[in-house]
Amino acid sequence: MRQSKLFTKTSKENPSGEVSLNAQLLIKAGFVNKEMAGVYAYLPLGLRVIEKIKSIIREEMNAIGGQEIIMSALQPKEVWESTGRWDDKVVDVWFKSKLKNETEVGFGWSHEEPITEMMKKFLSSYKDFPVSTYQFQTKLRNELRAKSGIMRGREFVMKDLYNYDIDEKRHLKFYDSVKDAYMNVFKRVGLGDITYMTFATGGAFTKYSHEFQTITEAGEDIIYVNKEKGVAVNEEVMDESILKELGVKKEELTKVKSAEVGNIFNFGTAKCDDMRLTVTDKEGKQIPVYLGSYGIGVTRLMGVLAEHFADDRGMIWPKSVAPFQVHLISLGDEGKTEAEKIYNTLVEKGVEVLWDDRDIQAGAKFADSDLIGIPKRIVVSKKTLEKNSVEVKMRNSDEAELVEIEKI
Repeated sequence: MRQSKLFTKTSKENPSGEVSLNAQLLIKAGFVNKEMAGVYAYLPLGLRVIEKIKSIIREEMNAIGGQEIIMSALQPKEVWESTGRWDDKVVDVWFKSKLKNETEVGFGWSHEEPITEMMKKFLSSYKDFPVSTYQFQTKLRNELRAKSGIMRGREFVMKDLYNYDIDEKRHLKFYDSVKDAYMNVFKRVGLGDITYMTFATGGAFTKYSHEFQTITEAGEDIIYVNKEKGVAVNEEVMDESILKELGVKKEELTKVKSAEVGNIFNFGTAKCDDMRLTVTDKEGKQIPVYLGSYGIGVTRLMGVLAEHFADDRGMIWPKSVAPFQVHLISLGDEGKTEAEKIYNTLVEKGVEVLWDDRDIQAGAKFADSDLIGIPKRIVVSKKTLEKNSVEVKMRNSDEAELVEIEKI
């Protein structure tokens, strides 16, 4: 992409009303646009990051047998009444409305009930199992607080996977495979060393769950971590019985702030029992179905990345999720001519390049480049061309080197 064609613009000023670093940086750099509190539009640069994150998640979900679908955001009241979760006292984040014919509907905050209702049409025999489906879906939650930028939104993108099985051992084995897949995701996006699988409450889902918490001062949760043992416990559930089960003592744990980037729930057979999803076994008898629910906040993960990979000049995206791999900057007419040749060559080779071909001052180009945070910067100018070279600098380093053009 030529930056002169990019309709978004960077800003020097922090957006008013935003206290979170991720929102400040992403808005200033032109990745997102704030529509209202807790609601953001994702612009070309931001969407590229979102798609990179989704691609990583998709690969890991496919690797464990997931099949991708997409459900509706508009959901019938009756489906949720069957499990008691239509009640605002049970789930307090509902957005609800009525159709013109007075039919009550909800806007999807989660999808366990609708997808289980759908599965009744396709699962009838023991031969149909196991089944794992996932989606990337825009969720709507009427959050009381929305002051953490895209880390806590009223509208956000989530990956949710649902696994159905009739064999408890196989069901639990899949549950464990998701734990590994999730850690693979967080490692691949660059957060593996500060993300922990955390024992936690299940909230409106189950009594207990496993969360995936990333250590960050911008987080809203408190967890206790033992880095050597790789053990973490959410403050909400920490007591002696939990610690004994996990094999740690309280004095061995360190208290830290964190952000939840993923969670997994084992419903056992309870959810399918409530919704009357049973199937026949080899003898023709009705048997129960186990359900597991597994979520990753895609846009929240992007916010955590923006918080973690940043300095006082802007963002420093990991290569795996960066909107482009190279930020090509041309200075002056001489630089622009040669930069176009380099740009065309890199694009032909499949390298993702953002070329700053704008007619503005060098200082403004460098400031924007630092703010946007693309991993590698290549500068072409009259000065570098005198040595038949370009200047190459990594965003996470202050050191630059001259590289001959033919080696680029």
